[in-house]
Amino acid sequence: MAFRERREKLRAILKGSACVRPGSVYDAASIRIAQDLGFPLGMFGGSVASLAVLGDPDITLITLTELCEQMRRMSRAAELPVIVDADHGYGNALNVRRTVQELESAGAAGLTIEDTLLPQAFGVAEPQLIPLEEGVGKMKAALAGRSDPSLVIFGRTGARGGGPKASSFAECIERARAYEAVGVDALFFTGLTTREEVQAIAAATKLPLVLGNTQGEIDDPAFLIGQRVKIALQGHAPFAAATQAVYETLKALREGTPPRDLKGLASADLTARVTRAADVKARSIDLLGLKK
Repeated sequence: MAFRERREKLRAILKGSACVRPGSVYDAASIRIAQDLGFPLGMFGGSVASLAVLGDPDITLITLTELCEQMRRMSRAAELPVIVDADHGYGNALNVRRTVQELESAGAAGLTIEDTLLPQAFGVAEPQLIPLEEGVGKMKAALAGRSDPSLVIFGRTGARGGGPKASSFAECIERARAYEAVGVDALFFTGLTTREEVQAIAAATKLPLVLGNTQGEIDDPAFLIGQRVKIALQGHAPFAAATQAVYETLKALREGTPPRDLKGLASADLTARVTRAADVKARSIDLLGLKK
């Protein structure tokens, strides 16, 4: 499937009448599993990117090159449309432009650009936002950076990102309206916790909405779609589950458990499906002249 087809599928979700929960993906195996299970969309989060590539927490240590190469691996492995968390665009507005170009060529269906000041500023404990004018400039750069108009640009604001010094809700709406006016395709929010907040955002804007968390009273699909929320994330449990499984398996082996007695391993059939063994065998017969 051509990359444009994947992007058109994402656009169809944004125009649709449902609220989609994407599957959290982070490598070639996870994206294939998500696709095989029927997820219509994948989400490649910045936190799992850092964990999968570096083994580090989400403190903006991963580079654009590393992020794009991991996305490229996933794009080769499966056809599932994927939204990539591009954080702050890896620098200023000029860096944002290049970030979009690189992720577009890596096969991303869409990407988010946020207005958080990253990396963390010296001597400041709480997350900070860049000035609104700079945020607008980054959104403009993101739109200018794409060569495929079907690539989806999500304008993300951290104005309600949580913490004791979270920005006012009025600023959240101001930033959302400003990014919408620039021409982004959808708006992405983190830190919204009440129905009143979601309703106010929906009333103040016109674009499709994406929420980074939907716990508590807003964890209601019918309510969300009624407020134009087209995509609602549900965390990155798959990576956490994989980490626990690897830990328990290695621990058991270290403690002397024979491999034949290990529990919870993928079956030969599942492994064959994830690795596309049947396709590889068919190509080997056709291209290498191997016997069936």
